[in-house]
Amino acid sequence: MNLAKVSANGQITVPIEIRRLLALKTGDKVLFVQKQDGDIVISNASANAIRKAQAAFAGAAEAMGVVNEEDIQYLVNDVRCGTK
Repeated sequence: MNLAKVSANGQITVPIEIRRLLALKTGDKVLFVQKQDGDIVISNASANAIRKAQAAFAGAAEAMGVVNEEDIQYLVNDVRCGTK
């Protein structure tokens, strides 16, 4: 268990063990989410956004028939040049 103290202006220092677990670096943002049971969960906001994006795009490549790097390059060329 880690403990942090709230300063007079509402700031806290995240303990080093927690920063390491969340892969937090200077300037990173943290996300506080209240669960249904009332508990508050803290997470790395950037990592959380990446996980959501990955979930949103899950299966998109397969649905488009993209199976390798050549297929990706084909799509990039098509967008850039309008040619295939």
